[in-house]
Amino acid sequence: MKYIKQLFLIIMLAVVAVPAGAHDFSKKQTVDVKNILWGHIKDSYDWHVTKGVIIHLPVIIKTSNGWHVFSSGDFSEEADSVGDRHYAGANAELANLVIKNGDAKAYPNKIVEKVNGKEVRPVDLSITKTVCVLFINAILLLLCVLLPARWCKRHKASDPAPKGFTGLMHMFIMNIYDDVIKACMGDEAPKYAPWLLTCFFFIFLSNLMGIVPFPPGGGNLTGNIACTCFLGVTTFLITNFTGTKEYWKDIFWPDVPMWLKVPVPLMPFIELFGIFTKPLALIIRLFANMMAGHAIALSFAAIIFIMFGIADSAIANILAGSSMTVVSVAMSVFMMLLEILVSYIQALVFTMLSAVFISLAHVHPAKA
Repeated sequence: MKYIKQLFLIIMLAVVAVPAGAHDFSKKQTVDVKNILWGHIKDSYDWHVTKGVIIHLPVIIKTSNGWHVFSSGDFSEEADSVGDRHYAGANAELANLVIKNGDAKAYPNKIVEKVNGKEVRPVDLSITKTVCVLFINAILLLLCVLLPARWCKRHKASDPAPKGFTGLMHMFIMNIYDDVIKACMGDEAPKYAPWLLTCFFFIFLSNLMGIVPFPPGGGNLTGNIACTCFLGVTTFLITNFTGTKEYWKDIFWPDVPMWLKVPVPLMPFIELFGIFTKPLALIIRLFANMMAGHAIALSFAAIIFIMFGIADSAIANILAGSSMTVVSVAMSVFMMLLEILVSYIQALVFTMLSAVFISLAHVHPAKA
């Protein structure tokens, strides 16, 4: 306990010292919290690790001059008067490329080509931060799955249970399968378990990697609507393409009084509308929860820098910033612990609801 307290004090001093060395306490200073938040949450062509440390990612685009592959570092670091970053590399054919300002109405944070005074969006297959994080998480997920699978391939069911990481994954997989998937789907669980288990572990791993503050973590993958949309739409397709005749009958001709179906198809319309609200609930719930968690954690960290520049007096800034640093760090640690719990809960809820939706589509005629 003694060493834990000493470590906590060192962290407090380090956190206080960082803003102290970066600010002029004699005057008020503003912190662009909006830019800090959206810089982490939104996708980008660069991976900002910390101040002055940037990982430049490959840009793959098709412009009016054909396909081009180059580094995002070829764009200027300084933005122009409207906030756009211009191409500053050696290729003269790409001189008309710019990365739009994040506040732009059209194509924010995207590469555009200026042709005859008009902004044209090129075919963009760039490895952005979100795509890079997706590849990293996919590789880690494969390792988490293939290592236990390799052990199972080399051992018999009668052998003693594995230990270490393999044993942990066996326990984790069987827990989700038995208590979530099989409990919701019954005898049809083996058929849909591969997709549902993939959903759970991919979301859970992506959520945890988003909490890690440095590469290969730090990406906001599940806080990106495109990622959650793919997962939700896939569950939607599986649900409706595997639905039974009774499932579709209950949608277009439900067992309700005739006046609710003819002449105004009120109940069929409501049931059909419900088909699309289910995946929408999956998409928005995961996206909103994870994005909000990242935003709150970053806001607590930004409070430190705001308080160090809130007053005109240097002494007042130091007192306000130092006192708020302790509160901010404590709240940030609490949020990180809460985010770990939320990471598991959101993965569990998405998997459970997906299993329920698929199970509800497998309606069978009642036996006489």
